[in-house]
Amino acid sequence: MTIHTHILGFPRIGSDRELKFALERHWRGEATEASLEETGKQLRARHWALQRDAGLAYVTVGDFAFYDQVANHIQLLGCEPARFAFDEKSSQLSRYFQMARGADSHADHAACCDGHADTAPDVSHYALEMTKWFDTNYHYLVPEFSPLTQFALASSRLFEEVAEAQALGHQVKAALIGPLTFLWLGKEKTPGFNRLALLDQLLPVYSALLDRLKQQGVDWVQIDEPILGLDLPTAWRSAFDSAYWQLNQVGVNILLATYFSPLEENLSLACRLPVAGLHVDGIRAPHELINVTDWLPAHKVLSIGIVDGRNIWRTDLDQAISVLQPLFDKRGGKRGGELWLAPSCSLLHTPFSLAQETSLDPEIKSWLAFATEKLAELALLKDALTGNSDGTALAVSRLAIASRRASARVHRPQVEQRLQALSPTADRRDAGFSLRQTLQRTRFQLPHFPTTTIGSFPQTASIRAARASFRRGELSASDYENSMRAEIAHAVGRQEALGLDVLVHGEAERNDMVEYFGEQLDGFLFTRYGWVQSYGSRCVKPPVIYGDVQRPTAMTVDWTVYAQSLTDKPMKGMLTGPITILQWSFVRDDQPRARTALQIALAIRDEVQDLEAAGIGIIQIDEPALREGLPLRRSQWDGYLDWATRAFRISACVVGDSTQIHTHMCYAEFNDILPQIAAMDADVITIETSRSDMELLTGFGQFDYPNDIGPGVYDIHSPRIPSASEMLRLLQKASAVIPPANLWVNPDCGLKTRGWKETEAALANMVQAARQMRGASAAA
Repeated sequence: MTIHTHILGFPRIGSDRELKFALERHWRGEATEASLEETGKQLRARHWALQRDAGLAYVTVGDFAFYDQVANHIQLLGCEPARFAFDEKSSQLSRYFQMARGADSHADHAACCDGHADTAPDVSHYALEMTKWFDTNYHYLVPEFSPLTQFALASSRLFEEVAEAQALGHQVKAALIGPLTFLWLGKEKTPGFNRLALLDQLLPVYSALLDRLKQQGVDWVQIDEPILGLDLPTAWRSAFDSAYWQLNQVGVNILLATYFSPLEENLSLACRLPVAGLHVDGIRAPHELINVTDWLPAHKVLSIGIVDGRNIWRTDLDQAISVLQPLFDKRGGKRGGELWLAPSCSLLHTPFSLAQETSLDPEIKSWLAFATEKLAELALLKDALTGNSDGTALAVSRLAIASRRASARVHRPQVEQRLQALSPTADRRDAGFSLRQTLQRTRFQLPHFPTTTIGSFPQTASIRAARASFRRGELSASDYENSMRAEIAHAVGRQEALGLDVLVHGEAERNDMVEYFGEQLDGFLFTRYGWVQSYGSRCVKPPVIYGDVQRPTAMTVDWTVYAQSLTDKPMKGMLTGPITILQWSFVRDDQPRARTALQIALAIRDEVQDLEAAGIGIIQIDEPALREGLPLRRSQWDGYLDWATRAFRISACVVGDSTQIHTHMCYAEFNDILPQIAAMDADVITIETSRSDMELLTGFGQFDYPNDIGPGVYDIHSPRIPSASEMLRLLQKASAVIPPANLWVNPDCGLKTRGWKETEAALANMVQAARQMRGASAAA
């Protein structure tokens, strides 16, 4: 049997985040498009060389993007939204970034609308909506579809990258998002329209695309259809047969790639489609591998995702071989056939390499494998299956796996004792929301439509410089604390000047909303270079949860109490919730995720209790990743939501009834889990709604959401400054759905990535809009 190794995609940001910095230089006007393109070319060449040197049969081309792979396909397929007022002279790259980041309108919105907030807005400058890529923390740009949508092969970028790789001597496998997944990921902009109706006109463009790749000498094209792991409507399932029959006519070898979820009822469909090969996720669906092997025709390539593409633990090679060997034998062993080995999904979701992690504890480092190391693991598995391994690598792997299992660092008996002692009522408040709301209104005396922000304020160059100096040992702990206190005082003063009603301390001392807490909790490990792309130039460095979690000491109390001492207005305590810490970390895989979540919840509960004892009456526990953690199969939703919402309540339900608990969620669809969101029982929830023009709020109104809600009135991911009239119009839409007495006014998300000038201008407009709402409400 022939065994090949390949990958579905590779991290594109570079070993030192070169892409991030090049993008930001370009956006600031400090680097030309040509310079940015050259950086991209250099990164692609390096990444292809790594794949070649690891012995992969093919390098994967088409996984690189300057912002997002879905945005790449929007341009490739010629369906840039007509609503964008593109300049005729604008380049393809500038149009690309306008879709991703928005742009200034042609004229001030208030002037366009003659000051009338109910006039339809000019949306030509709004960025595309952004939401999570399946159940990951990666964000993609949402395609917009209508009956007027047209498709055409409109970009040559993919073909140019194929030519680049071929010129470097590489055997190329091109990678595409499949036509059905592309449509599924989009959004109808016309009521009553079904975007599946566009498939017939999209398929000829895909056929032309495949033919062009064939003409370039590309033998294999990987077409990703991860929606085959979802509960698909009948019409969508039925569309696969005819769609792939048509694509197969081109005559290029198609590797249909599925990942993130078991295929279940779509397994037989995937096996019978007229394609040359099928990739399945052996990490998320190991129980399906035997059936796939039995049902997939012998002449087709079987690609098995045997290395975890979404976590950073070293592969247990013995376990992997025990899974692969029966499949190897069933597919013909050494007599014939073809088996491909790969990571379960694109390595986009893992850090680049362990090579630079020179300060990690050697024992724990031996337990890990980043993207580059996973390439080597594929080679080791291939050698083991073909009898070419000398045994040394397997011995090293066995030692590392045994070390992790036996390490005393992993298990803390006191954590287990606390879990066992947890009361059945630990996740319940004493009173219902109605009584709590009355007590909290009496305590805080806030106006109607109270204004606040989500938590963070701009992380300026001086903040980052102080933090870097402190980490290098160039700044003493007391000097660093004084520097951060000055930044907190600055943020509090600016908020008071703006007239905000509930303030935050600005989070100057926090590097990241998860990393900051993980650094102070037992059971967490931190890397120096373990960056992963979240969207565009935004990169995060997820903590590694390797052992039992507990809180040794208070994490935020001193900073919050200091901020409260500077103002008579309420100061929110700002915490990250247990599910978000779980989701945005690399999580241990030796116990159920629910158990790890509960450990984190108890640690956050301790912090909530200490904040309240210190006099902080409003505490926000952010859970933007709650929806992200939802299993892709609905049959698994209830189990997840039960333990996830309970973990949130465990963290929050330790306070008195007059203490107000807030939570924040963003960039996800919530309408299908509103009962569970309501069951979290937060007094106030803030959500992202501006990019959807308040459409996301409709479900909350239809559900009759019982508690207070703050729909975001402007998009913090765009540099543009919305006018007060824009925000007033959104608030008017919101008040038609949610009782005005229950409405808060806030941005979509935190302001960490914005500058102070744009932040103050936008917040001043937001406060003005809230005051106008109050005036209109009083007049009524």
